[in-house]
Amino acid sequence: MNIWAPGRVNLIGEHTDYSGGLVLPAAIQLGLSFDVTKRSDGVVDLFSATFGAGIPFSADGSGAHVHGWTRFGQAVAAELALLGRRPIGMAGTVSSTLPPGSGLSSSAALEVGVALALCAVADFNIPPLELAAACQRAELLAVGVPCGILDQAACLLGARDAAILLDCGTLEYKLISIPEDAAFLILDSGVKRQLEHSGYARRRAELESALAVIGADTSTLVTEDDLAGLHGLHRRRLRHVVTENTRVLGFTAALANDDLRTAGAILDASHASLRDDYAVSIPELDDLVALARQCGAYGARLLGGGFGGAVLALVDIELASEVSEAIATTRPELESPMLVHASPGAHAL
Repeated sequence: MNIWAPGRVNLIGEHTDYSGGLVLPAAIQLGLSFDVTKRSDGVVDLFSATFGAGIPFSADGSGAHVHGWTRFGQAVAAELALLGRRPIGMAGTVSSTLPPGSGLSSSAALEVGVALALCAVADFNIPPLELAAACQRAELLAVGVPCGILDQAACLLGARDAAILLDCGTLEYKLISIPEDAAFLILDSGVKRQLEHSGYARRRAELESALAVIGADTSTLVTEDDLAGLHGLHRRRLRHVVTENTRVLGFTAALANDDLRTAGAILDASHASLRDDYAVSIPELDDLVALARQCGAYGARLLGGGFGGAVLALVDIELASEVSEAIATTRPELESPMLVHASPGAHAL
């Protein structure tokens, strides 16, 4: 059987998900394909020409922890076993069109793809957001990254030509149509990063400490007036998340009104906040954001957790090729910009 698990682009709402904030992601046309068959010996054995040979592991995730990319699959198997999945094994191959480490959630696509394949061979059904939560827990188990549910939810809930407005506190969501004249370019900085080796966990701890000071469980319950009692690091970290929640709603409204100029300005403000208040940008990302604007983008910001990876730029669909060529001409040492569009979520082919 064949499984498709897409990557995602988070249009806006960065570092808000793990505080129960608002996000606006979309699944994209790039992702991972899985071709698997059931095994009767309770072993999962995957191979990938992209990632290399995987290390076999038990279908219930038990046993010694494996290394390499299959550690994500083992962690997913362990979480599904806790939910009642029978330990049915499988064998198969994994191929990818997603550039790893660029902020397009290749790890979440891997987790979701393995999860759907494991469920399929065992005839085990689970609601999409429950499956997303299991994959979220698996990432923490596999590599110690305390991520929110954004990436896995976007991979599963994606729809053609639409973004997903998701409240990560209540898990309520709705689809938001993307205007036909809006195009999104991904500019890879060439700086690879892995969240487990970045400051991601430290930023989350700093934010949670700030929330504890004012006694709030989720960031959507905090207003800018509430920040008055905070100082220094606590104030900056929480200010980013509170204002980013507001920017998610503003960006959503701008899309609904086909106001790409306003949407671009909101992206610019998001990047400034991620750079100055949340301190997850690096000079290479700042330079790419400035370059995208200079070459005709409405606005741009760093994509994903930061500390490397890629930049997202909003452009007019009629000018996408022109903007891409201008960026490639100015920075020929980088990969050519990728045009991505909102696509269906993970599913069996």
